[in-house]
Amino acid sequence: MSNTSTIKIGTHNGHFHCDEIFACFLLKNLPRYANAEIIRTRDPKILAECDTIVDVGGIFNAEQRRFDHHQKSFTDTFHSLQPDKPWTIRLSSAGLIYVHYGREIIKELLKKEAIDENVQGHLTEILYDKLYETFVQEIDAIDNGVDIGENMKYKIHTNLSTRVGYFNPAWNDPNPVEKEEIGFKQAMEMIGKEFLDKFYYYTRQWWPARALLEKAIAQRFDIDPSGSILILNNSFPWRDHLFDIEQEQKEILGDTIKYVLYPDSNKTWRIQAVPLNKTSFENRLSLPKQWQGLRDDELSTKSNIPGCIFVHASGFIGGNATYDGVLAMARRSLQLGNTKE
Repeated sequence: MSNTSTIKIGTHNGHFHCDEIFACFLLKNLPRYANAEIIRTRDPKILAECDTIVDVGGIFNAEQRRFDHHQKSFTDTFHSLQPDKPWTIRLSSAGLIYVHYGREIIKELLKKEAIDENVQGHLTEILYDKLYETFVQEIDAIDNGVDIGENMKYKIHTNLSTRVGYFNPAWNDPNPVEKEEIGFKQAMEMIGKEFLDKFYYYTRQWWPARALLEKAIAQRFDIDPSGSILILNNSFPWRDHLFDIEQEQKEILGDTIKYVLYPDSNKTWRIQAVPLNKTSFENRLSLPKQWQGLRDDELSTKSNIPGCIFVHASGFIGGNATYDGVLAMARRSLQLGNTKE
């Protein structure tokens, strides 16, 4: 590539979509593209002068930095390009740029965060997957016309791709060319903010919770000899981390952890059953059937544990006024589950 100031990113002009705008935003997060000029045209001669082309040109060739996905021959998915990844939705130009440059982009963004350098490599790979699964994949699917499911009862009209469409000039706009250029930049700003908001959530809220959960797991036998009960000092997003840690330490942990206990905003305590997996509504060991749907004194009498507040009708969560009470609920639930009383 030539000097950074002369680098050009090419994409098509006319009606714009979420995928090429997001692809351009991603590229401009890399230092060598930071000052790149975005050229919007379909003229092959002008495109040929660009260093990188997205969503136009009819060619996908990563070595030549040509990232179009409209040609009939294009069938690539995240999985086909990186077989260790599970996602099989056909890629848009956004997905293509993310697959090839996502790790590098995340590394650049992490340099600005207060995160131990020793864990940045591990976190980069985790975020690479997370951000595709929770942000980029949706853009790929919508751009390629992949419905979210069959027999849908309603459609979502407020997704990112739809909102980008509103920045295009109206059919009766008196200055459509001017509006198109302004709208493209406004849409890129919006997409960029939402992507960075997601990145900051994972790095500043979601990831710090992992260290707290690791500590709780290390102390689990201090809570109960079974090692099946975790105590958290406050409520934080633990579910994803638990399954990730269990996968990393499967020979040590297996699926032995059944309940997570934590204080709520009312300074009472909650007990939550660990689900079978990240998306399941079924639990490894639900709170006892004879407690489900009961509240207050009736529940305390039935369980013979003072201070009970509730157990949800499905048995996935319950509450007690005190730490000792919620721990007793967890231990009794383990007993009842093991003896099938």
